[in-house]
Amino acid sequence: MLSVVRVHLPSDIPIVGCELTPYVLHRRPDKNISTDDVSESAPIDGQFLRYRWYRLQSDKKVAVCSVHPSEQATLQCLGCVKAKIPAFKSYHCTTKCFSDSWQHHRVLHDRAASSMNENGNEEEELFGRYNNNNSASGVINSSSSSSTISTSLTNGLTPLYPAAVTQKTGVETWLEVGRYKSYTPTAEDIGHVLKFECAVVDMETMLPVASPLTVLTSRVIPAPSASPRCLIPVNGVDVMGKLDLDGRVSSGTFTVLSYNILADVYATSETFSYCPSWALSWPYRRQNLLREIVGYRADIICLQEVQSDHFMEFFAPELDKHGYQALYKRKTNELYNGNIQTIDGCATFFRRDRFAHVKKYEVEFNKAAQSLTDPATILTAQKRNAINRLIKDDVALIVVLESKFSTPTVDNPGKRQLVCVANTHINGNQDLKDVKLWQVHTLLKGLEKIAVSADIPMLVCGDFNSVPGSAPHHLLARGKVEPTHPDLAVDPLNLCQPHSKLSHQLPLVSAYSSFAIKGVGIGLDKQRKRLDPTTNEPLFTNCTRDFIGTLDYIFYTADTLTVESLLELLDEESLRKDTALPSPVWSSDHIALLAEFRCKSRPRR
Repeated sequence: MLSVVRVHLPSDIPIVGCELTPYVLHRRPDKNISTDDVSESAPIDGQFLRYRWYRLQSDKKVAVCSVHPSEQATLQCLGCVKAKIPAFKSYHCTTKCFSDSWQHHRVLHDRAASSMNENGNEEEELFGRYNNNNSASGVINSSSSSSTISTSLTNGLTPLYPAAVTQKTGVETWLEVGRYKSYTPTAEDIGHVLKFECAVVDMETMLPVASPLTVLTSRVIPAPSASPRCLIPVNGVDVMGKLDLDGRVSSGTFTVLSYNILADVYATSETFSYCPSWALSWPYRRQNLLREIVGYRADIICLQEVQSDHFMEFFAPELDKHGYQALYKRKTNELYNGNIQTIDGCATFFRRDRFAHVKKYEVEFNKAAQSLTDPATILTAQKRNAINRLIKDDVALIVVLESKFSTPTVDNPGKRQLVCVANTHINGNQDLKDVKLWQVHTLLKGLEKIAVSADIPMLVCGDFNSVPGSAPHHLLARGKVEPTHPDLAVDPLNLCQPHSKLSHQLPLVSAYSSFAIKGVGIGLDKQRKRLDPTTNEPLFTNCTRDFIGTLDYIFYTADTLTVESLLELLDEESLRKDTALPSPVWSSDHIALLAEFRCKSRPRR
């Protein structure tokens, strides 16, 4: 007889848009324990497993905080209500929560107001005046009559529920919402408890043979949403004026995204103890990451730390729905003893309507290390140690693409417009400075060969695990490393000798340095404050409790490409107000970088 032994859920808190797939353990007639499904189409001894999902209708629907979704809301912004902003964005758990998030929250008001009334009068009527000359008379706090809010925030707030929720008694009413093992909560589920039910059903009677096993969720919460990051023009032209109907930039330019998405195998509660378990779970993070990535609408996407199974089962098919073709290079597994499917790698996607695939090169740094010696020769002890030190699982993926869009600035209209995109993840061991430098040098030498043979624009993207001013960064940005650079002191096996070889001829420039070196433009001053003035690189692209700094870059060949606009940088103060990364809002410990490029005119040859 088939029987259900145990049922439990992978996450404590259900989130709108994030699929819930319960863990169901059952005993088969042969006494074996299994987690495999037993469907109606393939029953065992005339029995199968039936699944049902229900929503509790008789409980009082509870609103949740838009900033802290695990907290019950006690305040609602009346300005959002009057402006018809989606209700779940208007809730806050405390007046302090509302005050702290005001800089981001007011963006919702600004956008709603501008679309409702161009002269601004209605904005004042709906949202009040935001200055220090007004009192905070529009604030009601249900938990403390003596609470106050900053006088710069006179927006109307109204109490929703008392701080303590009373459990309702009596007959419960459950509404069926799903008939499959998996269920994805919707907006209608927000504030409600869900119930999963698993029963063994007889094929003849179609009735349960025993009482079903059930499990209840906590109340469903909306997916936390970050304030949109805008493209900031670096040439003084308003980028919004160049958007077409599809929301993409003008046809003569293209955008490139680079993003380390934090592989699930590394996203452990031990490493990121400050992140709620539900926000660290892969079912939640993958949907949040996908929403973010798709929202950027980049023409070319370079992702790092993409697990093999997640590439095949999720990112490739999901981004295919949005018009992207996918290419992937998994890390080699010489040093890996776990499940081969969880090995991560680099994934490059491009829009099929914007580019065509021409060629792909795969760089395995361990093979490059092994090629340094003739297999027939007998290695000295030092040479053998050097090879072993260089053998790492890190890789790079180089893709040559042909544009399908017009490039009116190119002087040779009949010539194919190609672009070469390198996507890499350099070794992360901070004690192996020589290995990092060797890997970057090896990649650049390979790109030099492609440049000589094809004479095409080049982009070098990825997580280089190297801070601005380090030897790898100097090699990329300056074309060489000075012999006196302190990083060269860490070279126990003389891997970087002679120092004169540490150079390349590619005219690479970091895209985000354009915020510092370009002319005047809207928002440029704010972005310059988020750069390191000594290196002109972002103050950080990686932000955890243990480390804040820049590790990710987009480099381009300045003789063939020019930067038109850049995705705005995040500021540390707002990012770390509640937590470091990853968080419920941002699902990686890195931030995404995106640049818009235009091909430069090239003389006829």
